[in-house]
Amino acid sequence: MEFRPSELILNKDGSIFHLKLKPGEISNYILLVGDQNRVDLIADFFDSIELTKHNREFKTVTGIYKDKRITVMSSGIGTDNIDIVVNELDAIKNIDLETREVKKQLKSLNLIRIGTSGAIQGDIPVGSFVLSEKSVGFDNLLHFYDIKTGNVAITEALKKHLLWEKEFPFPYIVDAGKNLFQHFEKTSKFISGINISSPGFYGPQGRKLRIPLADEALNQKIESFEYNKKRITNYEMESSALYSLSKHLGHNALTVCAIISNRINKDFAGNYKPIIRKLVKEVLEIIVN
Repeated sequence: MEFRPSELILNKDGSIFHLKLKPGEISNYILLVGDQNRVDLIADFFDSIELTKHNREFKTVTGIYKDKRITVMSSGIGTDNIDIVVNELDAIKNIDLETREVKKQLKSLNLIRIGTSGAIQGDIPVGSFVLSEKSVGFDNLLHFYDIKTGNVAITEALKKHLLWEKEFPFPYIVDAGKNLFQHFEKTSKFISGINISSPGFYGPQGRKLRIPLADEALNQKIESFEYNKKRITNYEMESSALYSLSKHLGHNALTVCAIISNRINKDFAGNYKPIIRKLVKEVLEIIVN
């Protein structure tokens, strides 16, 4: 199967359209962050820099940390951007960009999202780190793909508990990459749980400024949900797409977030950069050990 120019779009230099990257310019370990400035924060830990590229909100640095080749990339905010990032990273790795055909030998990437997040449980303090074993998708991205993924039983239990409005996108729940999750869980003291990937920062996460909410009690219902002793720990905005697309394409995905606010206690870390730096250092050490 040959991908036509309108479907697999390349730049004049042969790089992939949005990321502007070519084969060989990325590592098998890719750290994903939302904020472009956070790319430099992570790259400051590297012993050497091999490559820096920047296009739109997508900034990429590949370098060496303790003899390990690592790429860090900004995705921007939202599952729509993750759709671009995961598909184009996979294309760089598993499609021959000259012949426009899928390679015979497919390779797997390790995609680790380092994010900031708001806790939805009162006992998860600001400054803690949460490892997402599963992600709930409140977005609708995956409904445009023929992907049969997710845990039907827990999804139905969640819908019933939340009294899910029929006008809302049908939620889905998908697991992190098993090996990545188990490695991080056994080598760290991170809190593990289920996150929610929201399609917005305000109304979809229960924040109300000047527009009333469709469900004023949504966060309270989310807080009280439990399934097989697992509970929803935090909100963020990318993991459902990251987990689902990665799983379908044969990549390993994981999200670890620094908690910079607690939605139940109404706490917020005004200066959260030191929290992020501490998390980055811990993630890098887990990767190289």
